[in-house]
Amino acid sequence: MQLDLEQSLTREVPGKGYYNLSAHMVWIGDRTRQILGSHVEYFRGIRNPIGCKVGPTMSPAELRQLVHILNPDKVEGRLVLITRYGHAKVESALPEHIKAVQESGVPVVWQADGMHGNTVTAVNKLKTRKFDDVVGECIKAMRIHREHGSVLAGIHLELTGGATVTECTGGCSDIFEEMLTQNYETYCDPRLNYAQSIEAAFTVAGALTAK
Repeated sequence: MQLDLEQSLTREVPGKGYYNLSAHMVWIGDRTRQILGSHVEYFRGIRNPIGCKVGPTMSPAELRQLVHILNPDKVEGRLVLITRYGHAKVESALPEHIKAVQESGVPVVWQADGMHGNTVTAVNKLKTRKFDDVVGECIKAMRIHREHGSVLAGIHLELTGGATVTECTGGCSDIFEEMLTQNYETYCDPRLNYAQSIEAAFTVAGALTAK
């Protein structure tokens, strides 16, 4: 988020407080969520639904403090916590974060971001993500929430309807790192292509309904 731009798009609604009018929901990134930072200060002053990315470097104590700052009135649906640990770290980090939020008494909406903690550099120097890691983190998060009396309310995936896009490896498209250059279109983050997206949806749905 570029604060000077967002501040210029913030207006006071009489009787209701200040709203960011650039979007319905805005969120804080994992690199800009410092307790005493300008992003947290801005977000606590607006009335929009807001999100905050939560990564493996955030301590439980810091998260407990942060949810009180961002949702002091304990409004249901006000605060979305978007976890992005990476497939290898979700099992060690998420349980303690769930416990910290439960102890805080602050209501939150939990979302799992399977993309941003799983970005790697391929042999050809392109950024990519492995399908199994992306989907695997979401499914692990779902299971951990169940085991700890919590609810995973949603997942975050980045995708395209392009059938021939080659930006993420694996999945039913069977894309290898050496194949990424065939149709690597993104200027930013690598996305699941059409087939990988459909496969991800069915795989997560299967895990959701599994006992």
